[in-house]
Amino acid sequence: MRAHETTITVRFNEVDAYRVAWHGHYVAWMEIGRNNLSGQFGIGPDDLLALGCQGPVVSLELKYLRPARFHDVVTVRTWLEDEATAMLRFRCEMLSADGQRLASGLVCHALTDLQGVLQYRLPAEIEQRVAAMRAWLDAGGCP
Repeated sequence: MRAHETTITVRFNEVDAYRVAWHGHYVAWMEIGRNNLSGQFGIGPDDLLALGCQGPVVSLELKYLRPARFHDVVTVRTWLEDEATAMLRFRCEMLSADGQRLASGLVCHALTDLQGVLQYRLPAEIEQRVAAMRAWLDAGGCP
């Protein structure tokens, strides 16, 4: 399966007293990758609102393997996992410039209407956009 890739350079304000990227910034990098991927298919946060839905985060997992440091170039690889319900599950990994895995994670978004009522099925328009994203990830085509 293909993954969407976003490149990030670790900024000075992202390193801690140990001179490594602070762990909380990895969550922000995952969000950048996720928004870049979902935005290409019209299911980013603003797109969901325009379609009458929200996608709040309901779970987040992150495993740290190696540190990133100031000026390091990090590639954030993001893809959508299969899900039978109205949930979007984005898997992510962060790689160093030489391809070593720095961290991996999973973030799950439940789909609700604008009043926060949980949806059990994706609305047709969102389902079509998710299908287009999956086809692109599976086949390596362009959106």
